[in-house]
Formats: sequence, C-alpha cells, structure tokens
Amino acid sequence: MTTWMELIIQSVALGVALAMDAFSVSMANGLNDPGMKRKKTCIIAGTFAGFQFLMPMLGWFCVTTIKELFQKFEQFIPWIALILLVIIGGKMLLDGIRPTDESEDAQVSLSFKLLLLQGIATSIDALSTGFTTASYRIYQAFVSSLIIAVVTFFICVAGVKIGKKFGVRLANKAQLLGGAILILIGIKICFFG
Repeated sequence: MTTWMELIIQSVALGVALAMDAFSVSMANGLNDPGMKRKKTCIIAGTFAGFQFLMPMLGWFCVTTIKELFQKFEQFIPWIALILLVIIGGKMLLDGIRPTDESEDAQVSLSFKLLLLQGIATSIDALSTGFTTASYRIYQAFVSSLIIAVVTFFICVAGVKIGKKFGVRLANKAQLLGGAILILIGIKICFFG
C-alpha cells in the first residue's frame, strides 16, 4: 500500500515529467502571441492541466475495468499524438510562411478547438499513467491526478511566459518556430517516448 507521502512525491515527479510536452506547446503559444493577456495564459494552462488530470483518471479507469481493450489501444497513443501535433504545427508553419497583412489575424488566434486539440495531443500519453496507478484506490488516483494537474498548470504558465518573452524578440519568425516545435514534440512522443 502506498503511503500519502509516497503518493505525493510520485505524483509531483510524474506531473513534471508529463507536463514537459504541454510546457513546450505552451511556450509555442506564447511565442505566437507575445501580447497574450493573463486570462488567456490561465485558460491555456488550465486546459492542459485539465487534460493532464482527465487522462490519468481515464487510464486508471481503463486499467481497473477494461484492461485488455486498453492494452490494444495503447500502441496507437504515440501515433495519435504525432498526427494531431503535425496538423497543428503544420498549420502554424503554413500561416507563418504565407504573407499576411498586419491585421489582428496576422497572429494566429488560438481558438478553443485548437487548444483542445493541443490538450489532447500533449496529454494522451498520460493515459498510460493509469498503469502506474492501477493499485490505487479511486480517491488516491483522484488525488494523484489532481497533483499532476496542479504541477502542469504552473509549468504551463511558465512556458507561456517564456514564449511571450522570446516571441517579442523573434517577432515574425515566432509562428514558424512555434509550428516547428509542435511537430518536433509530436515526433519525440511517437518515436522516442
């Protein structure tokens, strides 16, 4: 049986590890929108944190109830993340290459749909976390997922802030860099774990 202290330490470590992809995407979002307001930063971080909470809980549920079906699906998780991030990153690259006017649309607006896709793509590997928490009771899995979400939130806020800082310096190249980062994250998830 896992003690509460072990659960907290493991969950924080897991949260940091799982949040790295979300951190990179948050940084790309900050690069793309250097003038981003605090509210939007919190929405981005909150979305990633929400998915980082939901996916381990969903993984725990799958492992404790429909283990065989989940094990068959698990092999496709990296490919799904790659496809989603290549689509999102490719769109950013194309928008960065195309000549645009200086209207508000010149900066790619991060729509809610796009943010949800980013959230899914960066947290889908957290489904596998359910295997590590399979021995937990439901309340322990909930607390663990909550800790992962809180860690993710703060890491993503930092990512957006770092991206905004460099986005101002990179100006018109930020979109290209952000798109390239997303594609590289997809490749990393798919081929290097």
